[in-house]
Amino acid sequence: MKSITISTKALLLIAVFVVISFYAFKDPKPTAKVQYMQLTTVESIIPGGLGRSKMITTKTDGTFTEENMENFYSMVGINFGNIEANDKDIVNKINTLIADGWELTDVNSGSQSPSQGYAQGIFLTRYLFKKTAE
Repeated sequence: MKSITISTKALLLIAVFVVISFYAFKDPKPTAKVQYMQLTTVESIIPGGLGRSKMITTKTDGTFTEENMENFYSMVGINFGNIEANDKDIVNKINTLIADGWELTDVNSGSQSPSQGYAQGIFLTRYLFKKTAE
């Protein structure tokens, strides 16, 4: 069996030091700043069309915009035309945000019916978007 000489050990040690130094002093990759924006839809489930439905966009600077939406109910009951109009508005908003470079990362929904007999309430959906800051 051949033994390692001192000069070979020294070369090996230098090689290890060079490799470690290369990674230790290498410029780290700059981390991209990620921005988030939230779109919330609140759709009223109150008979007679008495509720209020909104689409709220919370921007990266904390400001927000509100857009009116249709209520699920009208005076005669469930209004499917209103539901279709809301769906169209939501899809158009999502398509606009995606065209502006936003990526839809998460969707959560829920409903609340605080009334006796569950005759009224809200249907809420939150859409979380992100994009890398320029």
